[in-house]
Amino acid sequence: MPPDLDDHAVIAASLDHPDRFGELFERHARELHRFLSRRLGDLADDLLGEVFVAAFERRDRYRPELADARPWLYGIASNVVRTHHRSEAARYRALARVPLALVSPDDSPRAVDSADAAAVRPRIAEALARLKPADREVLLLVAWAQLDHAEVAAALDLPPGTVRSRLHRARTQLRPVLDDLQGALR
Repeated sequence: MPPDLDDHAVIAASLDHPDRFGELFERHARELHRFLSRRLGDLADDLLGEVFVAAFERRDRYRPELADARPWLYGIASNVVRTHHRSEAARYRALARVPLALVSPDDSPRAVDSADAAAVRPRIAEALARLKPADREVLLLVAWAQLDHAEVAAALDLPPGTVRSRLHRARTQLRPVLDDLQGALR
């Protein structure tokens, strides 16, 4: 089978040849790991394994109209994260409490950018921790996984209108914090 098959064809092939499922892992594991790592830190390695085990076990239920498995995999990842959501909220609260690192008196743009990022991290982490888990999930799939509204809807098995309303609610709650931070960084 040619290596340029879409995800659906790879998943279909894996039903008869389970080793073919590894191609899906090779295509998407790095991106999913980055997403999981941002969500739950050191748990990402274990959770990535959980995501792909669940995907492998459910591959017979993959919807053939989806040529790209990313929304499906992010949906599974979101379910795995949801089971660990208390850890995620605790992680954001912990990030919010981390004192700012001392920055060397280097005036280079990189040092200034690093200091700016360190200064805003606790406030953003605190704001993310305050979001409802369902709203945070939609926001992070858009912001970190860079899924569009339709992909988020497919990933979470939600109507597109629900995705839009959750994203709007999350952005509305974060807007004052971001505006305040933007003003402080000027």
